[in-house]
Amino acid sequence: MSGTRPPLTPMRSAIPRSSPGGILIVDDHDLVRLGVRALLQAQESPSGEGVEIFEADCLAQALTIYERFASSIGLVLLDLALPDTQGLSAVSQFHERHPDARIVALSGAGTTSLAQSAMAQGALTLGASAFLPKSANLKEVVSFIRACGLLGSDVVDGLAGAAPPSARTTRYSRPSYSRAWRSLTASQVRVLQLVLEGRTNKEIAQLADLQEGTVKNYVSTILLLFGMRSRAQLISSLR
Repeated sequence: MSGTRPPLTPMRSAIPRSSPGGILIVDDHDLVRLGVRALLQAQESPSGEGVEIFEADCLAQALTIYERFASSIGLVLLDLALPDTQGLSAVSQFHERHPDARIVALSGAGTTSLAQSAMAQGALTLGASAFLPKSANLKEVVSFIRACGLLGSDVVDGLAGAAPPSARTTRYSRPSYSRAWRSLTASQVRVLQLVLEGRTNKEIAQLADLQEGTVKNYVSTILLLFGMRSRAQLISSLR
């Protein structure tokens, strides 16, 4: 972000809540926040009130807002590509500061289902309660939030009532390899995603703007961290 921007003011309903029903949207793209906010505000909470919305455009701001309004926030929609984070650090930092927060990680990284699956595993391992790819449309995101019990049962514009398959498959389990995921740098996470997409070292070097020798070293380190002997074993294990 360039220049000095005024802080985003949390949007709050006037009626106090007896249990956390608010949703914190953390994304540095104004249009994404606007789209999610508009759909959520068209919904009702189970109590019949409007949904309480909080917004942040970076991790530091999100942490500040959560610390202040934790008793009102029941779900955090956390983008993984924030200006003040790298790789999966947004999840690990937020979870470390607020281990009781229910975090849904959102990511547009990874072009294959396998790469998305690996990113989901990493996010869940580091403390997220669920993972949703940004390829899911906004109505699917709202549908998932309803499945979490934070929205009423009414639908708008034909909105489906069930959580999308990507949410159902990643919501409940915490995969292994926790130490390996925590040890990866942002660059290594990117290389791992490309490996899972079937890219060669040369292709990875071009796409990640790295030297091919650096890519080879990263791949070797990744295999060592995950206890794998080959790319094929790594791909098979992270499916």
